[in-house]
Amino acid sequence: MHDPGTLTLTRPKAPKALISLVPMIDVMLILLVFFMVTSTYLNLDMIPAVQRSGEPDKAPQTAADGVGSTLMIRIGADGIPTARGMGLELADLQAMLVTRLQDNPALRVLVLPSGAADMQALVSVMDAATRAGVTNLRVVRLEGAE
Repeated sequence: MHDPGTLTLTRPKAPKALISLVPMIDVMLILLVFFMVTSTYLNLDMIPAVQRSGEPDKAPQTAADGVGSTLMIRIGADGIPTARGMGLELADLQAMLVTRLQDNPALRVLVLPSGAADMQALVSVMDAATRAGVTNLRVVRLEGAE
């Protein structure tokens, strides 16, 4: 048995090494903030709507290529369609689209409505494009833009 006159010391067992998740959470939060900040810089130049003046002229594209130039029409909060920086009436927009389609039958039309624009303005622009003969029309919506 145990002799009361002897002192025995027992060492406590070493605690198991803990794997801390704090550094991983810190890195994830930094990455989250980085991606949130960089994703807010939406650049509409990524859509090739017009040719920049500094770029050399390319060979004209034909309709057989299946790829044509792109025209972006923005609809403001007031419902006025804007193409190439100019506000247009619906009749003028239709005439411009007819002219552009004669030059390039594979014309792509992108419609970018403002979040405050009326639905009727969007439908009117789409009707004008249809009457002009546009067959490649897309409505673009920017997420989170208010």
